[in-house]
Amino acid sequence: MPHFLSDDELQLTAPAETATFASPVPTQVVSNGEYNPLPQTREQARVEARIKDLADGLAPRHGMDRRRFLASTAGMAAAFLAMNEVFGPLFDVSRAEAQTPGVADQRAGALAGQFIFDDQTHFVRDDFNQTGLLDLAKYAKQNWNPALAGESNLARYKFENYVKEIFVDSDTKVALLSGAPFDDPTWDLLTNDQIAAARTAINRISGSRRLLGHAVITPNKGPWMAEVDRCIAQVRPDSWKGYTVGDPLSPSKLNSFWRLDDEKLMYPFYEKAVKAGINTICIHKGLLPADYQKSWAQAWQYNTVWDVGKAAKDWPQMNFVIYHSALRMFLEPPDAMLAAFRQTGRIDWATDLAEIPSKYGVNNVYGEVGTSFATCAVASPPLAAALMGTLVRGLGADHVVWGSDSVWYGSPQWQIEAFRRLEVPVEMQKNNQFAPLGAPDGLVKSAILGGNSARLYRVDVKSAQSAITTDKIAAIKGEYVAMGGLRSNTRYGYVAPARA
Repeated sequence: MPHFLSDDELQLTAPAETATFASPVPTQVVSNGEYNPLPQTREQARVEARIKDLADGLAPRHGMDRRRFLASTAGMAAAFLAMNEVFGPLFDVSRAEAQTPGVADQRAGALAGQFIFDDQTHFVRDDFNQTGLLDLAKYAKQNWNPALAGESNLARYKFENYVKEIFVDSDTKVALLSGAPFDDPTWDLLTNDQIAAARTAINRISGSRRLLGHAVITPNKGPWMAEVDRCIAQVRPDSWKGYTVGDPLSPSKLNSFWRLDDEKLMYPFYEKAVKAGINTICIHKGLLPADYQKSWAQAWQYNTVWDVGKAAKDWPQMNFVIYHSALRMFLEPPDAMLAAFRQTGRIDWATDLAEIPSKYGVNNVYGEVGTSFATCAVASPPLAAALMGTLVRGLGADHVVWGSDSVWYGSPQWQIEAFRRLEVPVEMQKNNQFAPLGAPDGLVKSAILGGNSARLYRVDVKSAQSAITTDKIAAIKGEYVAMGGLRSNTRYGYVAPARA
């Protein structure tokens, strides 16, 4: 089950920023410290080896060493060529992008202005003082990398690096900053006031509306409605965030789990939210291990979508955004889930989510793809295609929203590129009645990457684009690129060490 790693578990991991191959696209699953990462699969090892071969052969054509090549747009293209060789032709990429100087840059430049709204991002507050988390970096410096900097304050997870990773190192234009509740509030990553303060700071510095923010609600625990009232009056969040499972790290000992369709508990909240005009709620669902019925015996059902349909039908004024698209798979090889999909056409809990509009006659349910898409794209691109096909078929292309769950996985640019290039295989389209995802800047992908969230959050894309392209963050990004800066492909967190 998810948890912050113990000392014994830390000895079985290695720091992602120093132990992993600096590939443009991760070649193994990365943990943010909440769970043991999966070992690199055989296919991922093949991808990594092929990327190295391609880089060694192609870097000289670009006048670069391997490191700089892999941090370039051509190196990104080479990574997707390698993934296609191993997993099949799921990503739209040409060899010319990798081997001919300027081709990949031309493509990247043509897409750089695309409106991308990241619906799920995180960083850690400066005064977070739980030694169980702060000691992760100190342990890494002592045991793995004596040159590691920032080990006393986890700077890589904090505000300054967040701005760089999200807005400078990626094509993201607008982001939504999120938080999470725990039974022990001292574990909270950001308070509601800190989320709001970050939103104010970034938007003031940039001179445009770059950052939006959640207010986290904690139904079934303490005087939570008083906090809702306070947030409506003072914080003015752009939307709400909740965890029906209660504590996301381990089964709640306080029984803090709850249901969206609890009429006594939740319906008074929806009434307040609608009246205040803050009528979008984002709910964490899915992401439980294979033994969830045992390890989360009392709580696992609260992480399914069993409560979404009725709540959405009873409250058509509310928008219900289901984070991770309720994908159940977590901390396990994707083979079994992909095999089950090929046999049944279903993906645990994500298909249940996708079927809610037809079963309940609602159009206010959305699927967000943070972590779910990233994990599938790294471990099993065919499953990533199946997931996106399932969501688009059931929810509609206008009800799927982009999220990266960064900065846990470094800059989200590799995820953006993976989605831009991903296509549902023709055979999968035929067998499952899936629509093609289309061009990177086509109707479907443009809607998912930005248009749908813009509609939810009342962002006028044309006006936003105009302001963003001339704001201070855009100027900083332009200066960085002009100075020869390359996008980071560093992953922060922990990985399973390579097998001997």
